[in-house]
Amino acid sequence: MSDFQPIREACTQVGSAAELARILGVAPMTVSCWARGKKPVPIIRCVEIEELTGGAVTRKQLRPDDWWQIWPDLRGQD
Repeated sequence: MSDFQPIREACTQVGSAAELARILGVAPMTVSCWARGKKPVPIIRCVEIEELTGGAVTRKQLRPDDWWQIWPDLRGQD
């Protein structure tokens, strides 16, 4: 898998990967796995990240393969 830019951007927005992990209450290794594209960002974390970044990183960006199934209310929004 490749580098996952939305998580890297979220880390930048909050200051660092360690800070994102702290805020979300997850291990830094978890954020690292998301950022490297090794694991998908869990659905439950997507809204939190979107809110933490003030919308700079969106749920659509975090779940590009299935966002329309999870949040159908976002269909048709850009």
